[in-house]
Parts: sequence; C-alpha cells; structure tokens
Amino acid sequence: MKEERREIIKNMFRTKGEVKLKELEERFPNCSSMTLRRDIISLEEEGLVKRTRGGAVAMHNLMIVTEVAYHKRAAANVSAKEEIAAKAAKLFEQGCSLFIDAGSTMMYLAEQLPDEYCSITTSGVNVSLELMKKQYPIITLLGGQLNKSSLSVAGVNSTEYLTQINIDIAFMASSGCTTESGFTCGTYTECGIKKAVIKCARKKIVLMDSTKFGKNMPFTFANFDEVDTVITDSGIDPEMAKCIRDSGIELL
Repeated sequence: MKEERREIIKNMFRTKGEVKLKELEERFPNCSSMTLRRDIISLEEEGLVKRTRGGAVAMHNLMIVTEVAYHKRAAANVSAKEEIAAKAAKLFEQGCSLFIDAGSTMMYLAEQLPDEYCSITTSGVNVSLELMKKQYPIITLLGGQLNKSSLSVAGVNSTEYLTQINIDIAFMASSGCTTESGFTCGTYTECGIKKAVIKCARKKIVLMDSTKFGKNMPFTFANFDEVDTVITDSGIDPEMAKCIRDSGIELL
C-alpha cells in the first residue's frame, strides 16, 4: 500500500512539477499528514524532489528553471559583455596570479585571455571549462557547493584556501552597484568568497555591464575604496561614471 501510494505521488510530481501537502491530503484522505510528509521526505532522499514550505518541487523542474535562468543571463547584453571582456583582457600580465570570478561576462574574459603562462583561480565552473581550452594557464577551480543558477562554487574551504594564496589581479563580477551600498551580490556564500578575494588581491578590477548600476543586491562585498578599477560598457550613466571617478576608481 505504501509503495503504491508513493508511486502515485511520484507521478503527480512528474506531471505537475510541484505538489502541495494539502493536495496529497485531499488525494489520500485516509492517510495522516505525518505519513504524507514522510512520503515527501523519502522522495527527497531519493533525489527526486526538494521540499518547500507546504509541499515540494520536482528536481527536474528545478533544474529546468535554473538552466533557463543562467542561459537568459548569458544571452543578455552580449555585445556589452564582449566589450568589457576585451578591455579587461588587455590588463593581463604574463606570469601573474589571477582570480576570475563566476559569471557570463567572466566567461567572455576567459575566452579572450591570451594563451600564456599564468596561474588562474576561479569560482566559475563555466569559466574553468573555457580556460581548459588553453594550453599554458595553470587552473584551480575552487571547491564547495554548486550554485546551479550562476554556475559558481562556494564554501568554507574555498574561503580558507583563498587566504593561503597570493593574487596579483582579481577580476570580479558584481550584480549591482549603488553609491550607498557599493558593489553587491545576491547570495551570502558568494559574498564570502568575493570578500576574501578583495582582501588578499593586489589589484581589484570589477567587471559589470551598465544595466547593473543603480541595482542594489542583498550583500555588499566591496565598498568603493576597496576597488581599483571598474570596467563597463559605453551605456553607463554619466552621473554614475562621475561618482566612480570622484571616488578615486579608474573607470574603463
């Protein structure tokens, strides 16, 4: 009886993608809420669903959502991102130690960097795959939990590792920037990685397209006085450009 019920529940998730506990209670009126919660927990342990408030979401549904979210960002403002990456690639120094942040703009940077000897540490899975096409760079991919939305990895061990290496140039991505909050990102774990890099890097360079200025994300990873250079596209608001330069930051 239990196996039959759980198979029916699996089919509900396959069909609907998301199922609420209330729906299960209506579908199985002879079962207690606790029993149905245990069914959901069992499916989660099998890796089929992820519990949410009041129910659960099928993992295949979550994977589709996050994949679409990343590809939408990667396909947005492509010409601006290529313009930014081209400017950043000119700052490359042979034999230096680089950090390249996660993000679609950073993938374009990885593509445009010269194939010369250097040491590159990155938190971006897509960035590391792009760098693998080159022969000479030594590539280190940070470990930690994978954020499927940004294709980045972050964790406690990653932060600890960053305290033990020297970084000549850090190319950082920022999801938002305001005069009040500085450079911001969307998750606490990624903020921890970015802060660790900012603290130990000799030169800090932020890459962001002009649409992100004026946006304020939840976590600040750097204030204006902690950044050396900002690279953006020609669409930046003149007032914001003036504010950045007045703060002593080089704007390219």
